[in-house]
Amino acid sequence: MGFDRAAPRRPVNMTLNEDLVRRARGLTHNLSETVERLLSAFVDNAEAGDADRQRQIDDHIAASDAFIAKHGSIADEFNTL
Repeated sequence: MGFDRAAPRRPVNMTLNEDLVRRARGLTHNLSETVERLLSAFVDNAEAGDADRQRQIDDHIAASDAFIAKHGSIADEFNTL
């Protein structure tokens, strides 16, 4: 998936634990790039999880529709119209 690396960059305001930021700065030469990479991975994983859940829902609906087409709906037994 990824993201548009050519998109313009802009400053954002975030509130982060200052001890964590200090420690992270000691581990990377470019904190913005590191956070951007981690954020990209997070977004990709979240979107993939959403897509997987939607596939599961779609599969369930298809299976339910197939069952009803083959066996009918239990609601049909209680229809008084």
